[in-house]
Amino acid sequence: MGVDLPPIGNAEFAAAVLQTAVALTLALLSTGLFLRYRKAWLGWMALAWACYVVRLGIIISFLLTRNWNWLYWHQVFTGWTALAVLWAACVFSGQTRWRRAVLALALFPPAWSYVAIYRLEHFLWAALPAVVFLSAATLWAGWVFLRHYLRVGGAGAAVLAGALLLWGLHHLDYPFLRARGAWSPWGYYLDVCFLLAVGLGILLLLMDDLQRGLNALAALSGELQRGGDDVAMLDALLAKPLSLPAVTGSALYRVDAAGRRTFVRGAGACLGRDPAEGGPRADALASALATGKPQVLDDLAPVAPGAPGYTAILPVFLDRQVTGALLIVGDARDPFTALDEEFLVTLGHHAGAALANAELYRRLEARTGELGRLSAMMVRQHEEERRRLSRELHDETAQVFSAVKMELGVLRETVPPDDVPRLDHVLSLVDSGIRAVRRVTVNLRPSLLDDLGLLPALRSLVAEFKERSGLEVGLDAPAVLPPLSKEAELAVFRALQEALANVARHAGARRIAVEVGTEDGALRLAVADDGVGPPPGANFDRFERLGHLGLAGMRERIGALGGTVRFAPGIPGGSRLEISLPVTTGVTP
Repeated sequence: MGVDLPPIGNAEFAAAVLQTAVALTLALLSTGLFLRYRKAWLGWMALAWACYVVRLGIIISFLLTRNWNWLYWHQVFTGWTALAVLWAACVFSGQTRWRRAVLALALFPPAWSYVAIYRLEHFLWAALPAVVFLSAATLWAGWVFLRHYLRVGGAGAAVLAGALLLWGLHHLDYPFLRARGAWSPWGYYLDVCFLLAVGLGILLLLMDDLQRGLNALAALSGELQRGGDDVAMLDALLAKPLSLPAVTGSALYRVDAAGRRTFVRGAGACLGRDPAEGGPRADALASALATGKPQVLDDLAPVAPGAPGYTAILPVFLDRQVTGALLIVGDARDPFTALDEEFLVTLGHHAGAALANAELYRRLEARTGELGRLSAMMVRQHEEERRRLSRELHDETAQVFSAVKMELGVLRETVPPDDVPRLDHVLSLVDSGIRAVRRVTVNLRPSLLDDLGLLPALRSLVAEFKERSGLEVGLDAPAVLPPLSKEAELAVFRALQEALANVARHAGARRIAVEVGTEDGALRLAVADDGVGPPPGANFDRFERLGHLGLAGMRERIGALGGTVRFAPGIPGGSRLEISLPVTTGVTP
């Protein structure tokens, strides 16, 4: 080329050396980060800035020697640097579907540089295509990071996008300013600023990457900590990834003992469909299940059209065996890409343990339900037996006592006067026996509960207890109680019966207050006394261990109907028993 170039000055040479030092630092930084995190995009960044360092060394050699061969290689490495930055951006975002196109573009710098340096004489026509190519590649890389920022956010992507876009525009001034000696050495300093901005963007981008990965890890493991039944846990496990940026769907697979894969369920874009029915996702899923290693696929057809897709597959473990996989799809970058494989394998173990716990929880709930039904059946059988005994005592034993009393009354009229006192004593014993039979009959099965309902039976129970114990007992109850099933009415009656008996036996109280009412859709029964109160550390389990089974039985009976029992010290003293039973639980249709 017959172009006159301005002579090099000391300031320009010093600026070029400074730019070389900054670029070398950036290349070493990218290389160190690549060796630490083993992420492909960092490797391409390291290669790009290594090319940039070579390019600066070449331009310094050209400025010193004015040898046009150096200028040729300067143009080649400048184009390759821009392409390496573009490829790093595409690898980062998963947009690597243009491999052949970018490979073909790599031939442009050496081909056009040869034409421009050795064949063309007109400077503008020689420089303009190379500058447009350089600017377009840089702007394209900036657009990739800008698009990622718009989808996912993050300071790193914003800084890189801004630096590359401005740098791409800055390239356009080369034929008109820098190549003709203008902006010297300020053009070098401006490039140094862009290099520093790119270095800052890489660091921030890596930090954003790690933060996103840890957020994804925390989001999933946070749901795994919740426990609960397997359906709710599965729904939460599949729904939580959808809150991550750019994630559009998730799916769970399980593997049985024979190695058969089953699609369990999906969420988001995977709801009602298996995203791994065939193609690369099916192969990657099979590989993850076979090897136990996480799989990440970029450049796939996205579940939602309009953006490049990715798929992350995390194996799920139980002990050391792969029992399933969690598949996550989206339209931006894989949120787990910054995490080491050990993190993802640990998450898989965590997920497997949580799923196993959920299955155990489901079985425990089923077994608890069976035990509850068995307990309810035993209570019904127990009550039926009490009813039968009560009926037999009332119909047979009480009638026998009555017949004996009638016979003794007739005999009393015929015996000598001296034997009358003895017969009167026998008659009093018979009366005591009849009262005892009646009391046992009432305790076994209160007829008022069957005949008149819960509230009259409670009033009768309190009145009889007050008369028998001599304690001061107050009953605060509404005029009407909501309807309950027979089982619920009997449970409340037995609870009050047991509570009054416990106060009489253990509390040493003088006054008892009984409250019955409804609150927040529940029937509430409270029994408070002014006695000695429960011992420190008293609870239902301790009472059961000490052989006091009344409260434990009360809790089981009330709990089987969906209610709760609370026993605690009273205020200001004594003890207080509170029972809550949902009204809707036992309403008879």
